[in-house]
Amino acid sequence: MTVHLIKMAVGVTDLDHLRDFQQGRRFDAGGRPAVTGFTRRKPRRPDEVLDGGSIYWVIKGSVRCRQRILDLEDAVDGDGKPFCRLVLDPELVPVLPTARKPFQGWRYLEPAAAPADLGGAEPAPGELPPHLLAELRALGLV
Repeated sequence: MTVHLIKMAVGVTDLDHLRDFQQGRRFDAGGRPAVTGFTRRKPRRPDEVLDGGSIYWVIKGSVRCRQRILDLEDAVDGDGKPFCRLVLDPELVPVLPTARKPFQGWRYLEPAAAPADLGGAEPAPGELPPHLLAELRALGLV
């Protein structure tokens, strides 16, 4: 069964800022483009994370996008401390903005609790467009 991760994008202001930030972390992972992310603790459920899981990024108090997780690698920093390198698909998939309180590190996110992809679909009749809904949420009106 697939499980996702959710993590704060500390210091990131919007999707374009995250995209620009990750440009410097691009590399070739076995013939396909990838970017790296880092976390101190490796997930204890790696098989479930690697079974189609994504990392959902919280930017300025809202879950704003996701990236597919391609691999989890054990690594050691310059001080000899272990960490986990997240190998991520470089595509940022916008999701329905969802408010999230601050937390440290990462958390598991069950698929049923994950925000839906925006996907550019037209809203149903009587439904607000996602960008307006996000603004109303940011203002605390929804």
